[in-house]
Amino acid sequence: MEYIGLGKSNLLVSRVGFGAMSLSEIDTEENAAILIHKAYDAGINFFDISHSKVESEKRLGACLSGIRQHVILSTETDASTKKEIFQDLEDSLYALQTDYVDLFQYEFNDENYFNLDELGKSFSLLKERGKIKHCGFATQSVEIAKKALEADFFETIQLPFNLLTGEDTLEIYSLCQKKDVGFIAMKPLYGGLVQNIPLAQGFFNQYEDVIPLWGVRNIDELNQILYFNEHPPVVDDKFNEEVEKMRMFFN
Repeated sequence: MEYIGLGKSNLLVSRVGFGAMSLSEIDTEENAAILIHKAYDAGINFFDISHSKVESEKRLGACLSGIRQHVILSTETDASTKKEIFQDLEDSLYALQTDYVDLFQYEFNDENYFNLDELGKSFSLLKERGKIKHCGFATQSVEIAKKALEADFFETIQLPFNLLTGEDTLEIYSLCQKKDVGFIAMKPLYGGLVQNIPLAQGFFNQYEDVIPLWGVRNIDELNQILYFNEHPPVVDDKFNEEVEKMRMFFN
């Protein structure tokens, strides 16, 4: 497994990130634990969850309880007030069975656009208290991403990024490079529309400093992702033709 620094946070994360949002959909807690520990044994050390997925957050905490010190743990909140943000974090720490998270992200959307200065002060206070190590933000909007990056406060960004996203997302990626902000790719398979894992992995291999968060649901999916991470397809004319066909189909 390859590990890279996540922007100016200097978090050394695995090139394959584990998106745990769907962990509660696995049939049993035992099978969820088997999946998480197989990922860990394969070298994955970056696990991401959201407080909006309460049951998945609890399961992830239970699965990681014996190896917490060896992993990088990330969660996020979409709360609209400082008080709610603090409460969400406390609830997340309890569910995840930990005293702190390595990365705490604020999830921006059209309904909860938080004052960036106030948000920065809140996150700084949580850092001082040792509750969080680093701060980032997550959004599905390119425009909101641009505004948040102007604040020069966040250390990471999480944004949909895959072989079907457009030039505007690449602009955000380039801006993150200039500002040394870690780039985390949400929806690497475009929410399940992309079924071709090797094609998707070949796309990410062109961006060595991007961490895709794979929403793994079972061992077979994990094995595919791990295999094609180690044996990605060659990006040549044929590869680009396949990507263009897929883009035209969904367009």
